[in-house]
Amino acid sequence: MPRGNYKKQPIRPDALHKSHEVAKLVNYIMLDGKKSVAQKIVHEVFARFTADQKDPVQILHQAVANVAPNFEVKPRRLGGASYLVPVEVRRQRKLFLALNWIIDAAKTRSNKEFKTFANKLHVELSEAAQNTGNAVNKRAQTEKLAEANKAFAHLKW
Repeated sequence: MPRGNYKKQPIRPDALHKSHEVAKLVNYIMLDGKKSVAQKIVHEVFARFTADQKDPVQILHQAVANVAPNFEVKPRRLGGASYLVPVEVRRQRKLFLALNWIIDAAKTRSNKEFKTFANKLHVELSEAAQNTGNAVNKRAQTEKLAEANKAFAHLKW
């Protein structure tokens, strides 16, 4: 059944970096409503980038551009069989997927090697900006799956 329309809540840009993407990153990292903890983590990571004479917002944009997929698959049921139909990814969903994949890849890194989540996120963002790392591999897997199921593209509706 179709759900009713909803009004999309506007996201305010991050106060320090004046960027919507940074605000989204903070919101996706946040657990149990503890936004100040998530902000401290993100600002600590960005402080490390500025200490290396790099623009942190530019690195985040580059990482998102390298991780965001162009195509993904959605299951469609037709006559008792499910087909994975490749569909183009909307701009907002690209940002959502890219940031979540970066965060998930950072979470899976070893605690023994990196100690804090800020260290893990710093390494994952810098690797994603250089087009390497687990988040970029996730994008490659997703697009490879969409390419493999290109024969079912006519089932889009």
